[in-house]
This record gives sequence, C-alpha cells and structure tokens, in this order.
Amino acid sequence: MMDVNEIRRYLPHRYPFLLVDRVVELTPGESIVAYKNVTVNEPFFNGHFPDHPVMPGVLIIEAMAQAAGILGFKTMDKTPEDGSIYYFVGADNTRFKRPVVPGDRLQLDAKVLTERRGIWKFEVKATVDGELVCSSTILCADRKL
Repeated sequence: MMDVNEIRRYLPHRYPFLLVDRVVELTPGESIVAYKNVTVNEPFFNGHFPDHPVMPGVLIIEAMAQAAGILGFKTMDKTPEDGSIYYFVGADNTRFKRPVVPGDRLQLDAKVLTERRGIWKFEVKATVDGELVCSSTILCADRKL
C-alpha cells in the first residue's frame, strides 16, 4: 500500500533511523500493518552484539512508534511538510518475548485506542513469522514544528 518513498512523506526520519520499509494495510483512524526488513548491514549490529547480532529493544519500540506515527499522520491527513511532527512520549506495559536477528522480517501492527488534545494512544505489537516479539501501549504527541 505504501512504499518507502511514500513513507518518507509521512515520517521525518531518514537513514539510518527510518525503521519502516513498507506499509501493507492501513485503515485511517483504526489500524496499520507495516514491516521492517532486518539485515546484517544495519549499523547497530556492529556493536549489538558483534558475535551475536540482536536488534536493540529500543529500536523495536521505535519501529512500532514510527508505524503508529504513519497511522496518526494519515488519519489527520497531515505530513511533516504541513508543520506537524509526532513525538514519541511514552510506553506502558512493554514486554519482549524473543530477540530479532538479521534475516527477520519484523511486522509492525498498531491500533488507535484514543486521541485527546493531540495525544494519541496506540496498542502496538511486533511479530516475526507470526511469533510475538514485543507488545506495548505507546503514546505519541502531535505538535507544531
């Protein structure tokens, strides 16, 4: 549904911090399904860990937040070019179930729970081959640049 060129219209992130490669489903105001292809060439694998590469948990959460950000921007019909930015402002009930390693395709699912005064709450999860990697409730704030 959205390739990386369109994703870049809705997220201000750029390499090496753009963590969403493709959006495959999106229902504005409801949900998104996106993914990140995890390759051994990722810069963080040089140090995390050199002999046992594992994607850092904070980057898994960031990837889920970026997917949620796309959903929020599409729902509001806004882009960063409109002078709006989405800040990741909180995570609750975060749990990790398995590591993410090179070769995995990290699926990112987000659902809108609430929106009040520009603060969005999302239920998010990341999976690999249908197996739960991480789940969380995250908060994002829509603010003017």
